[in-house]
Amino acid sequence: MKKPQLFLLHFAGGNVHSFQFLYPLLKDFEVISLELPGRGKRIRESLLTNFDEAALDIYRQIKENLTASGFMIYGHSMGAYLALRVANMLEKEHKYPDCIVVSGNPGPGVKENKQTYLLERQEFITAVQKLGGMPQELIEHKELFDFFEPILRADFEVAEDNRMINEPAVGAAIYAVMGTEEETNDKITNWSRYTRSDFDFEILEGHHFFIHNHSFRIAEIISNCYCKALLSKLKVHM
Repeated sequence: MKKPQLFLLHFAGGNVHSFQFLYPLLKDFEVISLELPGRGKRIRESLLTNFDEAALDIYRQIKENLTASGFMIYGHSMGAYLALRVANMLEKEHKYPDCIVVSGNPGPGVKENKQTYLLERQEFITAVQKLGGMPQELIEHKELFDFFEPILRADFEVAEDNRMINEPAVGAAIYAVMGTEEETNDKITNWSRYTRSDFDFEILEGHHFFIHNHSFRIAEIISNCYCKALLSKLKVHM
């Protein structure tokens, strides 16, 4: 029997390897990690700065790789916004995710009018440092940061100019996770507005990149969400 597929959508500055730490814990899934142009295996392609174009790119990748009857989408930070939009796009094509897991993001409409991508270099570096997740050695290494800065700025623009506040709710259940040190974690239930199905949430210890310290719990959440969705499907057909 074919394993359910799990599509992973990276955070700003991320790539196809961003969720490598989860792979050993997700052996019940066919894990497919996606990446936007301008980094990793797609380094020769032009960066995207428009949210709709980025969502379309991810949508096309999922459609090309979707071979299982059961599938899920997990996105962190920028990837959470993309997960919701792409789920809506897929549902219009009668391809229904079993569940969406989102982390490091309070959902559309909470952080509007923020334009980190336009900050001067030092202010931009400070904003990136505040989020955590980027090694200090990389920030201090001028040539390396020169390479990553355009990627980060492009992704921040994608995330911050998403205009998703009126995004339709999806049929898939949503499970949201945030860190205790994220300033908007008290708004996490905002995600409940974007599903017509079940909603649940959890706050885990840590800053924006808390996921790296909670790999077992993140993997458990993903597995539990899929099992719950599968049980719901079985009940409908009984």
